[in-house]
Amino acid sequence: QLQASEGGLVQAGGSLRLSCAASGRTFRSYAVGWFRQAPEKEREFVSAISWNSGTYYADSVKGRFTISRDNAKNTVYLQMNSLKPEDTAVYYCAADLSGLGSRDYEYRYWGQGTQVTVSS
Repeated sequence: QLQASEGGLVQAGGSLRLSCAASGRTFRSYAVGWFRQAPEKEREFVSAISWNSGTYYADSVKGRFTISRDNAKNTVYLQMNSLKPEDTAVYYCAADLSGLGSRDYEYRYWGQGTQVTVSS
């Protein structure tokens, strides 16, 4: 089971950190991805982290977002800096035993979405 932290409202240029907490002792074996869906748009890949902390980013967030994990806390973080209005979306975390997938069908387990709104 995955539980995403509450998102929020932030001004453009600001920062926000999302977390995704998981239950289960095998969390350290899972890759975790973040996806987002803006109104009237398809869900898109944001970032992913492998079981051994390899990372992968969408071009649109590279250099601004950082994904990390703390296996002792069963938690994955998404630090979002230099936020832009176009980052506004519902963000989802997902997990799977497979590798660094960027497609939503590659993830079996999903958390609830959390709203991130960036004002201009």
